[in-house]
Amino acid sequence: MSKTAGCCQNCLHYVFDYETTKTLVIPSTLVGCVFRLAQLLILLYTVGYVCVVQKAYQDTDSVISSVTTKVKGFSLTNTSDMGPRLWDVADYVIPPQGDKSFFVTTKMVVTQNQVQSRCPQLPSPSTTCVDDCDCTEGYSNPRGSGIQTGLCENYSTTVRTCEVFSWCPLEIDTMPPKYAMLTAAENFTVLIKNSITYPKFNFHRRNILPHINSSYLNSCEFNRATDPDCPIFRLKHIVSEAGEEFQDMAVMGGIIGIIIDWSCDLDWWAGKCYPKYSFHRLDNKDPDHTVAPGYNFRFAKYYKTPDGEETRTLIKAYGIRFDIIVFGTAGKFGIVPTIVNLGATLAFLSLIPAVSDWFLLTCMKKRDLYRKHKVTYLSDDAHTESMSLATSYGTQ
Repeated sequence: MSKTAGCCQNCLHYVFDYETTKTLVIPSTLVGCVFRLAQLLILLYTVGYVCVVQKAYQDTDSVISSVTTKVKGFSLTNTSDMGPRLWDVADYVIPPQGDKSFFVTTKMVVTQNQVQSRCPQLPSPSTTCVDDCDCTEGYSNPRGSGIQTGLCENYSTTVRTCEVFSWCPLEIDTMPPKYAMLTAAENFTVLIKNSITYPKFNFHRRNILPHINSSYLNSCEFNRATDPDCPIFRLKHIVSEAGEEFQDMAVMGGIIGIIIDWSCDLDWWAGKCYPKYSFHRLDNKDPDHTVAPGYNFRFAKYYKTPDGEETRTLIKAYGIRFDIIVFGTAGKFGIVPTIVNLGATLAFLSLIPAVSDWFLLTCMKKRDLYRKHKVTYLSDDAHTESMSLATSYGTQ
């Protein structure tokens, strides 16, 4: 029974004993240095990294953006199939209104006067035949040129291929031009109009800045050193800043990214918010992987003959697509993130005494003495269990 009572008494001590902080002053330069160094590291982290670098005292918002473009320029070509021709923006910019992108044609394969009729396919291992038994009526190969009629026809005096119902004559693109047709495209210019907003802060801005007027806009051209605020860019300079040669890229086409960075500090002491431009090639240019290089696509222009027959001109266009990518994050002083980070700093600082105590009671030579004076159990039967260190200092 006495054992049970003693156990219960010990449990009550653990539950109801009150612990209070005891100040123990230790004249140790080493422990003092550890304590102050830990405080200094916490303060440097808070001020230098959290506040200055990360700006964690700010509330943030992501940018919402809209972009429109307007390309200008002319090019004169003289080819065997089309003769002399002047190209303007309506001819080489496809489509006229792009969604944050625009495409400038630099080379093309043109198949004129196509009508829906029957014609033999271009020779290939899957289209050559000996007689009609080698062709299946109604069969459509996704990589072919149309729907087979079931007949084997003469493609030339030496080759026979399966006949198809398609737009004839068929496109021949096995030997595209080895040079760019619109070489003057490098001197075309594009006006980029970009409007952004940060809805959380009710902040609105355009890349056509307030100090830009009509006369300046009609004569300026973007230059990183002399005209960094001008929103008009020459295509050659865009490609050059992306690390490419325009004439080389114009042969097979490619994709260039125009990056507009609207990362802004909206605090009144931080200055103004301006766009920052950069340019990069986005499609893969790997000399070890040359399968399907560049960028091209097909489109058609449709016509009606006087007798009502529908015809079309098929164009396989090679060129450079310019993708405009807008991103950014804005920050502004906020009381909530400030309080959160201040609380985190105070929490870190409150851990330093625990670290110092661990160092004191583990690594110091007089750790047994420090441990003896660190914890004192005060009994009700005694007037005092131990004297404070300050009193002991006074009696010495």
